[in-house]
Amino acid sequence: MKAAYINEPGPPENIVYGEIPDAEVSQGKVLVRVAAVSVNPIDTYIRSGAVAMQLPKPYIVGNDLAGTVEAVGDGVTGLQTGDRVWCSNQGIGGRQGTSSEWASIDAEWLHALPDSVSFEDAAANALVGITAHLGLKKRARLSDSDTLFINGGSGGVGSMAVQMAKAIGARVITTAGSDDRAEKCRELGADLAINYKSENVTEAVKQFAPDGVNVYWETRRETDFETILPQLAKHGRIIVMAGREARPVLPIGPFYVKDCELHGFAMFNYNAEQQREAAADMNQWMKAGQLKSNIGRELPLSEAAAAQRLQEDNTIRCLGSLAGKIVLKP
Repeated sequence: MKAAYINEPGPPENIVYGEIPDAEVSQGKVLVRVAAVSVNPIDTYIRSGAVAMQLPKPYIVGNDLAGTVEAVGDGVTGLQTGDRVWCSNQGIGGRQGTSSEWASIDAEWLHALPDSVSFEDAAANALVGITAHLGLKKRARLSDSDTLFINGGSGGVGSMAVQMAKAIGARVITTAGSDDRAEKCRELGADLAINYKSENVTEAVKQFAPDGVNVYWETRRETDFETILPQLAKHGRIIVMAGREARPVLPIGPFYVKDCELHGFAMFNYNAEQQREAAADMNQWMKAGQLKSNIGRELPLSEAAAAQRLQEDNTIRCLGSLAGKIVLKP
């Protein structure tokens, strides 16, 4: 089968697109014909070696996929040939990645895909959607009486958090780096979308939420707590989910005086059962049209190396040449 893989960690150019042995079904596993995969920052960290882990050789890159069940292994229940499915959280923990024509996936990580949802949308929503769900529901405990601020609402996780928060019933403030991206956030449901390059974010937030925001979601790698804390209401919660090398200053005084909470999390710390809870809500929202994908680029799987370079340029170098997810198709 054709796959995008590496033999050793390194730059995007280490990714080879070529033939490797076919994936096979086995006990407890499901063979999926891959229709679409997406690219995430974590994919680039694993490929580069920035996140060190034991990898099979060759190692197929990628965490997410959507496709059709081709065969079901012994011991698998609830799935059959022809079922439409999606998954995330592959390519780690000894599991092979997803950027291939077929993938053999442990059944517990697969989620049914509603007929009305495209493979491309499901793949684009997978990791970022589960991440947003875990952060909003399990960490922030977001309710319909809360005001949520998302610092970066036009990106992968940010766009998911905007839509999920609106589905929950919260008010949503977010930022974007251009008028077009701010308008996109409003189309996704944001009550206030601020162009941080041309508007004063602090003043705009103060006018919209005079008592402060209940939850502040930071999508950026560098967190500025000195800017965040004045914007928080009493008992405010801060969510951080990026910036492995960041070492920001945390002003303790205003943090404890307001009874604030700081939550960091990574979706890979949550098991298959916990992620299925998120997937169930996502399926319901996708089917109802409340959770739309934010696809910035679609490319053939043969361009996986270029796709990861593009992802790095925007995640690490902040070039601003990508808004949304990259989807690859075999």
